[in-house]
Parts: sequence; C-alpha cells; structure tokens
Amino acid sequence: MQIYKVGGAVRDRLLGRPISEIDWVVVGASAEQMLELGYRPVGADFPVFLHPKTGEEYALARTERKSGRGYGGFTFFASPDVTLEEDLIRRDLTVNAMAEDDQGTLIDPYGGQRDLEARLLRHVSPAFAEDPLRVLRVARFAARYAPLGFSVAPETLALMRQLSESDELSALTPERSWKEIFRALMEPRPDVFIQVLRDCGALHVLLPEVDALFGIPQPAAHHPEIDTGVHVLSVLHQCAEHQQPLTVRWACLLHDVGKGLTPEAEWPRHIAHEQKGLKLIRAINQRCKAPKDCQELALQVGEFHTHGHRALELKASTLLKLLQGFDVFRRPQRFEEFIAACEMDARGRLGLEQRDYPQADYLRAALQAARAVAVQPLLERGFKGAELGEALNQQRLAALEAFKVQSNANREKS
Repeated sequence: MQIYKVGGAVRDRLLGRPISEIDWVVVGASAEQMLELGYRPVGADFPVFLHPKTGEEYALARTERKSGRGYGGFTFFASPDVTLEEDLIRRDLTVNAMAEDDQGTLIDPYGGQRDLEARLLRHVSPAFAEDPLRVLRVARFAARYAPLGFSVAPETLALMRQLSESDELSALTPERSWKEIFRALMEPRPDVFIQVLRDCGALHVLLPEVDALFGIPQPAAHHPEIDTGVHVLSVLHQCAEHQQPLTVRWACLLHDVGKGLTPEAEWPRHIAHEQKGLKLIRAINQRCKAPKDCQELALQVGEFHTHGHRALELKASTLLKLLQGFDVFRRPQRFEEFIAACEMDARGRLGLEQRDYPQADYLRAALQAARAVAVQPLLERGFKGAELGEALNQQRLAALEAFKVQSNANREKS
C-alpha cells in the first residue's frame, strides 16, 4: 500500500501558489483494507475515503472506460493492481497528472512539470475528448492561470473543438455546467474563460446569446473598442480587477445581450436593447439554473444600466422609480451591486478603464436622500395604509428634487 499526493496540490506547490486542499491516491490497497484502517467511505461511483483524523480525501487508484454520453458516462475500475501511472493517465491535463510520494519525490510520467515551465495547459491522452466537462474545466484553468502566462496548447484546443462540434456538451446537466461557470467567473481572468470557450466553439453551444455579440459594432464615440463581444470581455476583466462578487460578474456577462437582436441596418446604434435583452437574459438564467440573486441582478442590470450611466440627467421622479424598482428601502445591497455593475460597464471600454464614474456616488447620495425621509412624522399626522405610502412617496420625491438642485449647484461651483 502506497499513498501519493496528487493533482492540484502538486501543481500549485511547483508554481509557488497557496494550496487550498490536498487530494491523495492510494495504490496497492483494497476497499476492505481502507475500512479496516478506519477510513470512512464517501464515494458513490468509485472508492473514495475520508481520513479518520484529517478528513482529507483518499481515493483508490482506478482506471476508467467510456460507457455512455456526457461526463457521467464512465465505468470505473479500482483494484490493488492499478498502478499510479494508470491512475494519472485518466486525468485531464498534464499539469494535473503529477504526484508526490511521502518523501516529496515528484512522479511525473506525462510531462506536467515541463508544461508548467512552458506555461501550457495540455491534455494527458486522447481520452480527454471523451469527457465534455473538460472543455469547461480547461477554460476555467486558463482563466485562473492566465496572469502567470498560461495558454491552452493548440492540440488540446483542437480536441475541445471536437467536443464542441459533437453533441456531448448537450449531455452536461445545467447544475454541473453552472458549477464550472460560476467558479470560472470568480477566477482572476473570467474574460479568458469566455474567450477560450469561444475559441473552441463551446460558447456558441453553451451561451449562444453571448457568442452572438462578437462582431456587432457599437458607436465609437462611446465604445472605442467598437466590438460588443470585446466590450463584454473587458467588462468581465474589470469585474475581476475590482474583485466584484458573482452576482455582479454574471450580470455584467449578460448586460448587453439585447444588442445581438439589433437589425444590421440599425448598426452601430442599439435602440431599446435593454428591453429587448430581457427575454434573452430570462432564457439564459433558466437554462443555466443560475441562483436567484444572480438572476434578479442580471435582469435589473440588463434593463436599467443605461439609467445608471445617465444618473446625473434623470428626473427626480425617474430616480425615485429606479430606487423603488430595486426595493432599496428594504434591500439596499442589491442597489449597490447594480451601481458596481454599471461602473464596470463604463470602465470596460478601451482606454477608459481608469476614468472616474461620478454616477456611482451620485446614486448612493440619492439613495441616502430618499432614505432620510422619516415615516414617524407621517404616522403622527394620521396617515396610514395606502395614504401613508402615497405621502411617503411625495416626501421622498421632494427630497430627491432638493437633492438634484443641490447637486447641480455643487457641480457648477466645481
């Protein structure tokens, strides 16, 4: 019985990166032996055990054979006779197919260390093309390691394209796809994730509404980068640079999908793209089974992001409707995320990444002005029910009108 450290922990140690979790593979042992040693079984499809003291995962060395469609269509075989090399060859990338023994000696039968030095994400064997989930995983690794100069090896990208052109991606469950998508969006370069998916044809299958944005022009006066798809990538990059949460990143990915519906004769203008895009955002939310908070913010950013950009010009009544639409008096955090998404949208333009976005502080100040209206005086005057709501709205409207006057005066002075 021999125990080896495998996968990400080995990879990240060689890269000098922090190690979040350690996986172990056990060679030369049976499930019965593991149970006798006090390990607790957790694997449903193949023998995985939890260490009796550390709780870390220990998997018996195993081989696999394709037996059906999708990432779950595999038959696994675990036996004391399975070698470490046989276990490692079933893995996705060479950089994930390295191991260390208890002395810290590197076992690298498939050139993972060489590819780390070359900054390449390369598949271990042709069996890579049997698992469609690996398309998403490799794109996610590309998003994680892009700041270190990593790219996907051309021959691996070719296999990913082969998977995208088959019907294998359609066999992925929405839940499993979403797990990869949200993890990738939270990586240091989520834009690289989308670009790699596009390069191999998977974006057209998984998010055709986003894929359709590439090649669609926007007015150069507002968007020096011109291309809508390139703009979306830039916005995602800004989200990572500013460490935005998942809700904001998801909303930013989808905020301009309505532009894909603009007739070519109307380019580069995209009149009412905000409203047109809502049906597409709903469809994507439903298809990907995104969490409720991501769904809600994506729809609101899609519909109102141009309101955010024009905040300083909005009438007091429009400002009040915007605040009420976000339910800011009970849920201020969602409005803050909306502001963040608008700012990332504004910064995701070529050469304008560092430009100030005064609309953000303006919207926050407008919210404070409206929230400063006290309910108690209205209650003391006898207002209740619908009359109280109407009186409160009138007071808030007056507060926003006063706020606008003061803000305009301050801008003129400066």
